[in-house]
Amino acid sequence: MVGKINKTPQLNIFKVPLLSFIREDHELCLLANKIDWDLVEKDFSEYYCLDNGRPSIPIRKVVGVILLRRMFNLSDESIVDKWKENPYWQYFCGEVNFQHEPPFDPTELIKFRKRIGEAGAERLLKLSIDLFERKEVEEKVVLIDTTVQEKNITFPTDTKLQKKIIEKCRAIAAKEGIRLRQSYKRTLKQLMIDQRFRSHPRRKKKANAAGRKIQTLAGRIVRDIERKLTQEQLIKILVNFIFSI
Repeated sequence: MVGKINKTPQLNIFKVPLLSFIREDHELCLLANKIDWDLVEKDFSEYYCLDNGRPSIPIRKVVGVILLRRMFNLSDESIVDKWKENPYWQYFCGEVNFQHEPPFDPTELIKFRKRIGEAGAERLLKLSIDLFERKEVEEKVVLIDTTVQEKNITFPTDTKLQKKIIEKCRAIAAKEGIRLRQSYKRTLKQLMIDQRFRSHPRRKKKANAAGRKIQTLAGRIVRDIERKLTQEQLIKILVNFIFSI
């Protein structure tokens, strides 16, 4: 059966009214007054039996806790534990007097999410979106900061990229019939083995030296290719590279 919050409880000298010591201009108080809780209870009451069984946890309380959990990015256990310490959270969930006990067991949130299913989750999402008018959130220009996003790229200082440069230059030389001063096949293979495990204290010095050596070889073979390529060959290679991208 649907549980209800008593909005006009009898005064008790042993209980402290929340409005006696909280600020009504607090953002959570303003947000709580902006939500149509009667409509919320009406929407979610269809998931309960209206006239049979033990009264459930009030819909406003459990929906309020879920909204707070999303706003403050907390787990089920954390939001329930901290709820009893924060009077503004209690006011947001419809409490009139300050409560010293948790609102319910954290497992009740799991049961509620299973009860409402995907359709109910969409209603909760729509509720959070409808809190703000479209003109308040609509932006003409969207700025996306990608500096903190992970990218699947290799930086020019990476040994893997320098190894690819050497191998690509060898392939170009073989295709164009250019004889390199040195191919560095055996040297590169050994250096790639030596540059591993750079974070190990005993291998750090040798690995860094091998990495610098690979970078030197990459520059050396590129300059050797540039000296021996004709203008026509260079243009053909650039055209093939552009169309292969």
